[in-house]
Amino acid sequence: MQPIDDSIPSLQNFLGGSPLLDFTLRFVLNAVVISLLIRGLYYPRYKNKDFVFTFFLFNIVNFLICLLLGSSTLKLGAAFGLFALFSIIRFRTVTVPVREMGYFFVSVAVGVINALAPAGDSYLLFLANGVLLLTTVALEKGLNLEHENVKAIRYERIDLIAPERRTEMLADLRQRTGLPIHRVEVLNIDFLRDVASIHAFYFAATNEGGALGREIED
Repeated sequence: MQPIDDSIPSLQNFLGGSPLLDFTLRFVLNAVVISLLIRGLYYPRYKNKDFVFTFFLFNIVNFLICLLLGSSTLKLGAAFGLFALFSIIRFRTVTVPVREMGYFFVSVAVGVINALAPAGDSYLLFLANGVLLLTTVALEKGLNLEHENVKAIRYERIDLIAPERRTEMLADLRQRTGLPIHRVEVLNIDFLRDVASIHAFYFAATNEGGALGREIED
């Protein structure tokens, strides 16, 4: 009876041991996966061309570095080193939104997997790429969760900031802003100008990041 491991076609057997064919197949697989993730999933929804460029470039550069420099003794160390390097670069440059950061790490991980996966475990290579694709799609489209957004507001009706009048304050804010505000935080009160600085919280389908930095004159 033929062993199970021998019955599964390996990448080495399929390519006949050719380094050029091995590189070509890995690169094509990596390009297909990253294109599906970024061009097929990310860009149609977020339309950010700059991040698309960054994701593709980091993925390809990471793939080439790992494939060309990753020996059997350096594979794990090189992979962790690249993750650490890219993390340092990320935190020392412009602030990246959390969702884009997730796509960034997926892009790096796809390059590492396709470059360093053993040639004899081709089924695991395809399985790992499939898991990353399906997981990203499921998280992107399958989680119907609402975001709690916040807006900074300069509120002049300080007669309503008392805790016992919080219901009236929320109703007034909803009417003025048109937002489904469900709670507020009073940050400070200026009795000389009869104005208070507050944070108003409301749920929405999208994450309206950056709203906290822009104050609304109410």
